[in-house]
Amino acid sequence: MANAASARKSGQLLGWGFFGSELKRRREAAGLTQQELGNKVFCSGSYIGQFETAVRRPQPEIAERIDACLGSDGFFKRLCEELIRSSPYADYFAEAVYLEGLATGIREYASTFVPGLLQTAAYARAVFLGGFPFAPEDEIESWVAARLERSRILGHPTAPLLWVILDESVIRRRVGGASVMSEQLLHVASLARRRRIGVQVLPFGMGAHALGGALSLMTFQDAPPVAYTEAVHTGNLLDDPATVSRCEQIYDLGEGERAVTGRVLVVDPVSGRGVRA
Repeated sequence: MANAASARKSGQLLGWGFFGSELKRRREAAGLTQQELGNKVFCSGSYIGQFETAVRRPQPEIAERIDACLGSDGFFKRLCEELIRSSPYADYFAEAVYLEGLATGIREYASTFVPGLLQTAAYARAVFLGGFPFAPEDEIESWVAARLERSRILGHPTAPLLWVILDESVIRRRVGGASVMSEQLLHVASLARRRRIGVQVLPFGMGAHALGGALSLMTFQDAPPVAYTEAVHTGNLLDDPATVSRCEQIYDLGEGERAVTGRVLVVDPVSGRGVRA
């Protein structure tokens, strides 16, 4: 994952890299294998390896158990908590954003808004104002900047591979007004026409479908896949293999609707006609 990691120039990534290198140094100094340390802190040896290479981030409770095992006097818990606090994202979302920067493939379903990775500044601002109408202006601007920062990963010509399924309501709802929505749809269409992303729309006419709320699936070069689900002010990063497999099956069913619906990429906000690749 070196290429994806180097493409993401954030203090967060460098900070977690330092966490991992220190963990490896102190584990080896204690004469423990990754599996032995994992057994002591109640996680797998492969997870310890992913912590050491900054592929995954440990939660503070795991960092606390690492401190107890390695006699590091709270070092790893303090560092973990500081890195989490310094993130511009909500606690429940910070690790998902971190993993986006390492993913080789992302598949996402959006039921309400255009996914954050594809949002324009004006659209993102309208989304935040809708959800937080009384937030201070500087706070709104910081949220918009953080959202646009995420999209930097699309600056790479091929990685991550990104496929998005949008409910038709996403492209029909005029977030921010007609001009903002037009700019947003043209941005999505431009990325699709350049074959940088794939976009599928699930139309109202198809009725019930397998996909429910927001879902993101991420795959990695040398780590197991994960799924991320989100609701109002809460999110869950899922890494249990059986659960992730079920999420992948649900997404596959949604993708299978292409055989019935076609590959409508955007709807023109003025004419209402679909534009295809």
